[in-house]
Parts: sequence; structure tokens; C-alpha cells
Amino acid sequence: MDLIQQIVNTVGVNEQQAKGGAGLLFKLAQDKLAAGDFAKLSQALPEVVSLITSAPPASGGGLLGSLAGALGGGSLGGLASLAGALTSLKLDPQTISQFVPVILDVVKQKGGPELAAMLGKLLPAR
Repeated sequence: MDLIQQIVNTVGVNEQQAKGGAGLLFKLAQDKLAAGDFAKLSQALPEVVSLITSAPPASGGGLLGSLAGALGGGSLGGLASLAGALTSLKLDPQTISQFVPVILDVVKQKGGPELAAMLGKLLPAR
């Protein structure tokens, strides 16, 4: 089963929400990971690049920066600052945080525990 289908089944969102939310999280990872580490991630999960393009566009140019800041601390409270981006997907911070264990599980299966652990440090824990 692919990543998006696992998110849909586990979290209970639709396919568009799963793609957009996962894209936001992978964009965060792309912005924070070294190029070589992101290359390892995209080799393990080739759909990462297309998911990033599925993410809602940055409004006012600051969305991804605020996403990185809000998610970087792993705090659900910080996720609340993403209301605008998440609203376009009809998601809330609590829901998008539920994507993380699913994403990490798939990354661990396809890319190994080291890659999953590296990504896990960048994404908010539930």
C-alpha cells in the first residue's frame, strides 16, 4: 500500500488532504535536510517530489518559513500558526500531526531506520 493510501486509511482524510499535508511535511524536510540527505529520502520515496508540488502554495511567501518554524519544535501549539495553509486543505494541526507516524513508518520500511530517525527529528511528534 502506498503512503497516501496509508494516510487516508489511518488518519481518515481524503486523498487530496493526504497529498497536500504530506507535501507540506516533506517540503519542511527538504528545507531542513542537507541536499544529500534529501536525495536519500527522495530515492527511498520517489513520490516525495510530486507530493511537495501538491502542497498548498505559500501565501505571501512566508508560509514555508512559518511551517518550518512551527513544526521544527515539534509542538502542536506551534502548528496552530499554520491555520491558513491547513485551512486550504481543511486540516487542523492535530490532524496533520497524525500524518507523521504514518510517514515515518513508510520511510523506515523503504529507506531504513536511520533515514526515518533523521526525518523524525524534523517533524512534529503526535
